[in-house]
Amino acid sequence: MPHRISYYHAHLYYDDEQGLAAAQALAAKAEQHFTLRVGRFHEKPVGPHPLWSCQLSFAAEDFADIVPWLALNRGALDIFVHVGTDDDLFDHTQGVMWLGNSHPLNLATFDAA
Repeated sequence: MPHRISYYHAHLYYDDEQGLAAAQALAAKAEQHFTLRVGRFHEKPVGPHPLWSCQLSFAAEDFADIVPWLALNRGALDIFVHVGTDDDLFDHTQGVMWLGNSHPLNLATFDAA
């Protein structure tokens, strides 16, 4: 069992051009307000993520500021938030929370690890 959270990821989920535009707008606003890294905007499922997505990466100590802000500003986007402990299976199954609707992940991605 991991003993330390090094970072967090918030994955913005969307599945069409309208959702992509909403995710891009939310990521841009988040980047203006917080110290975080915005990843690529995928237009296909990637890794364990069942929908198109974009990853926001931020320091563990910023959780209390960023996650409530995302909850209040997410609009219709669903957001998958997970810890970063360097144990990918744990991080994506035990250290998670959802803002909006939850979606089943493709955990087979971690079988090769």
